[in-house]
Amino acid sequence: MKVIPLPDQNVLQYIPQRAPVVMIDELLSSEGGITITRLTVREDNLFIKDNYFTESGLMENIAQTAAAGVGYAFAQQEAPVPPGFIGALKNFKVERLPKVGEQLLTSVEILQEVFEITLIKGEVKSSSGEVLASTEMKIVLKK
Repeated sequence: MKVIPLPDQNVLQYIPQRAPVVMIDELLSSEGGITITRLTVREDNLFIKDNYFTESGLMENIAQTAAAGVGYAFAQQEAPVPPGFIGALKNFKVERLPKVGEQLLTSVEILQEVFEITLIKGEVKSSSGEVLASTEMKIVLKK
């Protein structure tokens, strides 16, 4: 796995989101159709309820991991990063909501690309490797 450690502010060059909606801290790897990010769940996060990171936060974390992978790929080609949005969600499953203070590792794998639509498989794990959430998403790029 190719590791690309980036400080928080550099992640913003690969994703369209801005505070307070940024749900990834670091882009760890983006190679071979697989992107991995890290997020530390903080109490001031927009998606915190009763000291837990909500389902919506997990979903957005997966989507932003996908966006970071696309953004990184376009940046390597010195091309402008296209905006994208979630077109569909399938089999979204939450095993456990993470608590404030937990560190999340999120991986996104590209399963299929057809024109501007990309089908991805996303998985959020705790730092101990426990699977917290998983889903498939269709991401639509606006070119």
